[in-house]
Amino acid sequence: MVAAAFPAQQPGLNYLTEGGQETEILYKYGFDLPQFAMYPLLDNPRAMSELRGMYTRYLDTAARHGFGVIIGGLDYRASPDWGSLLGYSREALADAQMRAIGFLRDVARPYEGQVPALMYAGIVGPRGDAYQINKTITAEEAEEYHGEQLANLAIAGVDLVEAMTFNGIPEVVGLARAAAQAKLPLSVSFTLNHDTQRLESGPSLKEAIETVDAQTGDDRPAFYGINCSHPLEFMPAIEPGAWFERVRVLRPNAAMMDKIALCTLGHLEAGDPPKLGELMGGLAGQHPHIDIWGGCCGTWDTHLEEIARNVLTAREHHQPRNV
Repeated sequence: MVAAAFPAQQPGLNYLTEGGQETEILYKYGFDLPQFAMYPLLDNPRAMSELRGMYTRYLDTAARHGFGVIIGGLDYRASPDWGSLLGYSREALADAQMRAIGFLRDVARPYEGQVPALMYAGIVGPRGDAYQINKTITAEEAEEYHGEQLANLAIAGVDLVEAMTFNGIPEVVGLARAAAQAKLPLSVSFTLNHDTQRLESGPSLKEAIETVDAQTGDDRPAFYGINCSHPLEFMPAIEPGAWFERVRVLRPNAAMMDKIALCTLGHLEAGDPPKLGELMGGLAGQHPHIDIWGGCCGTWDTHLEEIARNVLTAREHHQPRNV
């Protein structure tokens, strides 16, 4: 089976994703997220009103800078184990996924024609804790486990599955096979340890990407990314080579600090948005193949504005001149 395709990079086209909506809704607006899950907010009209405002500001940023949009969110914890912890049956969890994607379509619909591309993503998180080494999950177990969430996303008609904060190779191998079975293109973003700049399970970013590609063959992910790490944390992991050409998306944290702390501080740690934008602009200049930009923990529209502006400036500066 051949994995589903996602549009290739196009000269002059960059995409903007949302930022760290979980930390924003938690600490800017004071809504509780049991098990760090967003989809229970679907039944809270006041929370959904705030989320609509958050997404609208993000979409406005993309439109203002001429970025395409890959919009996702709310379903990071919408897999069976996490849903069970929240008291959701399989049927209720599937319904929450459909409502989550429906919300995205509703909020983004007015931007059709205002942005050069508009695509919808389903978000998939790891079966266990993203920031700890959990009990071993085999590729076969991962294919079966994640297949349920992906089957629902296929029914919802998403354009992309974004796997976020993964740190184990076998789980990604199984997820890639499940995505190919569901005929959905898959983006896999790894998160790196704050101290070692490696996956929590041990491999380097290079080793993880090369190993997953080797073990999945035609089922390999459409592309890779880095999320939930500050640029100063993940930049040391970047090495030249064909493997890094497979990295297409960067979604940094706002601040360089322990990942769990960012989500448990009790307040929003915004870091330095202008500096974050400068760092991302520098990466845009150095690595022209990267075309999907966004944020993770601690980021919101202020950070997305700085990232988009700096990326655009870097790309314009590095465009070849007509002779």
